[in-house]
Amino acid sequence: MERERYLLPVRGGIFEAEVYEYGDRDAEPLLWLHPSNGLMRHEYLDDLGARFRVIAPSHPGWGASTGLEQIDDPVDMAIYYYDFLDALGISSCHVAGHSIGGMFAAEIAALDPHRVRRLVLNNPVGLWRDDAPVLDFFAEDPVAVANAVFFDLQGAAVKALTPDMSDPQKMMQAMYERMQSFAAAGKFLWPIPDRGLAKRIHRISAPTLIIWGKADGLVPASYAQDFARRISGTSQVLILDRSAHFPMHEQREEWSNAVLQFLAAGET
Repeated sequence: MERERYLLPVRGGIFEAEVYEYGDRDAEPLLWLHPSNGLMRHEYLDDLGARFRVIAPSHPGWGASTGLEQIDDPVDMAIYYYDFLDALGISSCHVAGHSIGGMFAAEIAALDPHRVRRLVLNNPVGLWRDDAPVLDFFAEDPVAVANAVFFDLQGAAVKALTPDMSDPQKMMQAMYERMQSFAAAGKFLWPIPDRGLAKRIHRISAPTLIIWGKADGLVPASYAQDFARRISGTSQVLILDRSAHFPMHEQREEWSNAVLQFLAAGET
């Protein structure tokens, strides 16, 4: 599918957002918020773009997007995304997010429920349980992190997401992007990814689909029911057996079908 990339000034140019779009511009809009490792492989967004106008920005501080120094916490990030949508002339849309992007998506839906038509949370962070702590991937060994986030280390998803280390330029670029993403993510996730969402999540009124990989060793799947229980609106949970933290890669077809079916139920 044809993808469009552009830079969008936000809040009078204080921010500049790197944006990828998929699908028909006249289709119903869907805002996709990426995880800590940024916008990497996009095939699952091609799937969603078959039915929706998928708008996939890099968060400030990730990719080519600027302005992270203007943002102190996830509440600031949610307000930034209201300004981002205003810059696109979009008053409300579907919102979906993965991991840290799921936390941002939940904040957007909680702080201004009228902006979100339907909400999809994929392995989101943002809540905390002492009996099931989120893995500190900043401190963990990379091998341990890989074992935590993937169901099958020999699977096609791992190969697709692993940079080509045989090319020195690609290796250096991958290392730079990883350091950039970690530095930005640390502002919201370190030392623990609890920034008060639990005090606001009850305000979410949009119908919500919560998707989790059963084998997630980064954010345990037990959090799925925690999110569902705390959301005041209608929510449903889907646990995908043969995936961990990246179900959109490891179980792409099942994931895409579930998201499309859920969002289509709310088409206007």
